[in-house]
Amino acid sequence: MPPDPPISVSAPVLHSLGVLCGVSVGPGGSLGDYPQTPSQLSQFPLSLIHDLSTLLNLRVPPVLHSLRYLQVSVSEPSPGVPQFMSIGFLDGIPFLRYDSERGRMEPLTEWMKDGAEPGYWDSQTQISKRNQHVDAWNLETLRDRYNHSRGLHTWLRVSSCDLLSDGSVRGSDRFGYNGWDFISFDLGSGRFVAADGAAEITRRRWEHEGNEVERWTNYLKHTCPEWLQKYIVYGSHSHPIPPPDVHVSGKEEHGMLILFCRAYGFYPKTIAVNWMKGDEIWDQETEWGGIVPNSDGTFHTWARIEALPEEREQYRCRVEHPGMPEPGIFAWGEAGNVEIPLPHLTIPHFPELTSGGNLTVVVAVSVIAAILILIVLTGFIIWKLQSGNTRDGVIHIAGSSPFPFLGKAESCRQSSSHCSHPPHSFCYQINFPFSNVLEKIL
Repeated sequence: MPPDPPISVSAPVLHSLGVLCGVSVGPGGSLGDYPQTPSQLSQFPLSLIHDLSTLLNLRVPPVLHSLRYLQVSVSEPSPGVPQFMSIGFLDGIPFLRYDSERGRMEPLTEWMKDGAEPGYWDSQTQISKRNQHVDAWNLETLRDRYNHSRGLHTWLRVSSCDLLSDGSVRGSDRFGYNGWDFISFDLGSGRFVAADGAAEITRRRWEHEGNEVERWTNYLKHTCPEWLQKYIVYGSHSHPIPPPDVHVSGKEEHGMLILFCRAYGFYPKTIAVNWMKGDEIWDQETEWGGIVPNSDGTFHTWARIEALPEEREQYRCRVEHPGMPEPGIFAWGEAGNVEIPLPHLTIPHFPELTSGGNLTVVVAVSVIAAILILIVLTGFIIWKLQSGNTRDGVIHIAGSSPFPFLGKAESCRQSSSHCSHPPHSFCYQINFPFSNVLEKIL
């Protein structure tokens, strides 16, 4: 099927994120403008591109915290491109990593290094090794299923859960093969979605087993958010909460006053920046910039609104952040930025993780940085392509197991609907006991 056209996003945003990722972005601000592989990068899994464009939408969901695992596997590794790589992101910031060259899960932040419990790194290493081997198995399966020749092929996975400001949880698990969507599971719909006939085989197999939807739902709704909150606690003990440095400015253009409210140097990325006219928040008229990471681990963002010059005194910028004892109200004065006392408004404090609230949160596009890492790596891999191209957590392997660390093997009953292999096959049970995601045989 023909690829969708490249998704175009703000060039400054992509440039900032490109600097963070150590890559360059084409002058058109398009994902398809990356050097060397423009046509191939447009084939990055479409659901992930959709996530990218959704993050840039002005009407974004109120995400308080997010946990994401990004995994990429290749059939033919090369120097600088490991066979398997997994990176965990907390609120868009990489905090742990595994790749097949190092062979061990490692912390990427001091707070994760100091906060992890005894045995954590060993268990996460075992999960990652397991995923590495299962991914290799899956790539071989897909090569046969699509009748592809040997050569370089890719397998991508993004597993994520978000804590929202109303106390609810959002989660999804997405898979891509050779730059195309393969299969996905969304917590909201509670079902698997296959992208083509080859993926339909996997969907029918997983759903036929009965409890796969329940298992995926339990991981995304309970296990993943529980670990997300645990990681937040790890970070809160060692990471100070710097409040934003807020600046308000304005200029006249074509008879209209353009007001900017900029917030700098804050962490975590959760922040609400709103323009008010009088006592009312004017979100419909406000344009937001992305929440962009700085080199020191903090973030910056902005909100813009157009006003009549004679109504300048009616506009205020309201900023709410966990590092602020209460929301701040800022105005643009002749001498520059002026912070003024809060008016007599009933404004709720920033909600705790378990509480609700009507906080309007500008969602961070720092997650895009994580996606861009995979875009660049995947683009490089696809560029080199030489070809045109379990159920219930059980891996069925005829004969001896190539995965000695999967645990105890049990004989499969040939009469079982879960096992169509000979009696000497082995079934290895994989569950979701840890924070990291586990791969499944297709």
